[in-house]
Amino acid sequence: MRKWEFIAANMRFLLRGGYRMSGAERPPAGHDVLSDFAGVCVAGSPDPACDEYVLHQLRAMNVRHVRVDYTYGSEENHAARLLSYLLEHKVGVLLHLVQPIADARRMGTESAQDRWRAFVSAALDRWGARVEAVEIGATVNRRKWAGYDLPTFMLAWAIAHDEARARGVRLAGPNVTDFEPVYNVALLAGMRAEGLLPDVHTDNLFAERATEPENYDHKILGRALASQIKFNVIKKARLLQRIAEWHGVSETWSTHVAWSKRRIDRLLPNVEEKQADYLARYMLLTAASGALGRVYWGPMIGQREGLIDDGTDEYPDPVPHVTLYERVYGEMSGYTVRPALRAMKAFADLIPGARYEGRLSACFGLEVHAFSVGDRLIHAAWTTNGRGADPASLYASHDLVQAQWIDRDGAERAEAPPLITESPCYIRWPAGRRVTIQSGAGPVSGLRVHRPVCLYRDPAWCGAVAAVDAEERESLLKVLAPSNLHSAERMATLRDARNAVWQISDPRRPETSLVVKRALITRWHKKVLDYVKPSKARRSWNGACELLRRGIDTPRPVAFFEQRPRAVLKENYYICAYVPGELSVRRYFTAYAAGETRYEGVDADTFYEILAGFLLNMHRRGVYFRDLSAGNILVLKGENDEIRFSLIDTARAQFFDHPISLRRRLSDLKRICHPLDWPGRKRFVGLYLRSLDEDFTPFRQCPFYLYDLKHRMKNRLKGKRKATGGNKNA
Repeated sequence: MRKWEFIAANMRFLLRGGYRMSGAERPPAGHDVLSDFAGVCVAGSPDPACDEYVLHQLRAMNVRHVRVDYTYGSEENHAARLLSYLLEHKVGVLLHLVQPIADARRMGTESAQDRWRAFVSAALDRWGARVEAVEIGATVNRRKWAGYDLPTFMLAWAIAHDEARARGVRLAGPNVTDFEPVYNVALLAGMRAEGLLPDVHTDNLFAERATEPENYDHKILGRALASQIKFNVIKKARLLQRIAEWHGVSETWSTHVAWSKRRIDRLLPNVEEKQADYLARYMLLTAASGALGRVYWGPMIGQREGLIDDGTDEYPDPVPHVTLYERVYGEMSGYTVRPALRAMKAFADLIPGARYEGRLSACFGLEVHAFSVGDRLIHAAWTTNGRGADPASLYASHDLVQAQWIDRDGAERAEAPPLITESPCYIRWPAGRRVTIQSGAGPVSGLRVHRPVCLYRDPAWCGAVAAVDAEERESLLKVLAPSNLHSAERMATLRDARNAVWQISDPRRPETSLVVKRALITRWHKKVLDYVKPSKARRSWNGACELLRRGIDTPRPVAFFEQRPRAVLKENYYICAYVPGELSVRRYFTAYAAGETRYEGVDADTFYEILAGFLLNMHRRGVYFRDLSAGNILVLKGENDEIRFSLIDTARAQFFDHPISLRRRLSDLKRICHPLDWPGRKRFVGLYLRSLDEDFTPFRQCPFYLYDLKHRMKNRLKGKRKATGGNKNA
């Protein structure tokens, strides 16, 4: 295939309206999810006992279809042994024939073509009659992994197509990876022109780069246009199906997809739980799309992406698992089942074989999808990351009474969860019921959640309480309910200026303390500005929850309450855990600026290095704190005097699903550096910027000088106001 043929195929598809898919981001209702929809990629091990382990885990997941990679030499090693074992136990196999990268790069030579033909012919003679299909192509749009350019891949494809057709073997391909439909269009057009079409069109439909399965992909035409073109995983799957059908192929499979631990860790901690959430959400969305006949998760056992952790640091380089999943590493004694495997089992138990009845939620941020199995009804429900939806606002009370709740991992719950969250749940109703959600249902407006949260509502107040169940909620509210806060015994008053802050005993554990913060808005311009914002209590709660979600330490939020209607803006409360100790970064920076080389047993360079690492991680995870004064970072010491940091005053923080810009990073740094002298600033900020391969140039120092000037002017105005007895409420 020449370059002009590639361009011409895509121009024809474009001009004939192939890419026009208005509304395709919404799944169509009324199709069946095939009973063999769920699959997984497996590989063998030099240890023969691993074959039985793989089969056992497949049965535990209720997954009966696998993809096995097979390359030169596989006929004599663990791959052939595993393949034979699975086929003997009636597991459906998609046999993926992979040409080694060195041979693929030489595919233009006659010797490489002869070797490839001999390999394909031998593999098909041995296995072709026993497998479901044979897939040809391995990330063909990634030359650095596969070794092909388009002409040499078409040579390899033509040889394999001839051998498969001669034996009546079902053929799948070309295995384009990720979402790059121009390759699917061009390759299928070329195959059709030569009479070489596959029986099944395959693509590795990853969604990692969108961060969440529901998000619109910002890497197609940029973030500004992502919400206009609306390419989520559903629209992507439907476009791939259209491309296949346009060229005469009736079925499309996604043959390898995963969320890498490393990719998740860029933004979020607790990566194994998030991997399980994303797996369940991806499988549900692709099942709802109606566009894919099967989805294979892969690999089953692996270090970064596996449903089972192999217990090693091994990862193939330079050819990743998505191109060739040839073997598993480690010893079975070191294998650990991840939550993602349980999430796959719950999906496989409930959804394949069901009929998709439609998406019930119209609001972005909440997904509710209805499936029916026989005369039973199942809803799959979840929110996007950090959101929460109240079941009582979604369903009528008589429907909630009859509902059976099942969590992401398949465990039944005794009652409805306080909130539907980013971790999917399944709701099942008895035979014959038809259940809808209430009009306008969506996530709780303006609320971020981390860990179990119960909503609080009465005629005068609303808010949220961090509680795992009704018993803990009631225990907290006996002391923390807005009507009780004033009468609660104050252990200490911590501040009484812009905010009233005091300490009370924790009703759950009297030996520990909580901090209550009541915002005092007195100046007229603050009243005007804050009137259009959420209350400060809600902003503090949201900021703390989102920081914890991203693995950034802050005192744990316990509750917030705001008065309604919001006529009296100062009536709002934020309650969080009390963190003992009074040391902050300001103390350290002030000491170092005064010439001390050590403070609290820590020398300046060591402190700068630890703090820079903390801030780099915070900014990498998309946090723009905006109020990063040195006093708002507490310094905590653990065992062996290990230093860690905790952020307070979280109301102004902003959050992004990508690392923040250098401009925003410097804006945070200029605030924290205010107590530090210029030699110290240059050492600290220079250390931070070197990790980004940047320098603390004179131009980048300008915001720091301007911030110092702003503070000097502000302090002079305060001094004049005090000297003249100015109105403090002005």
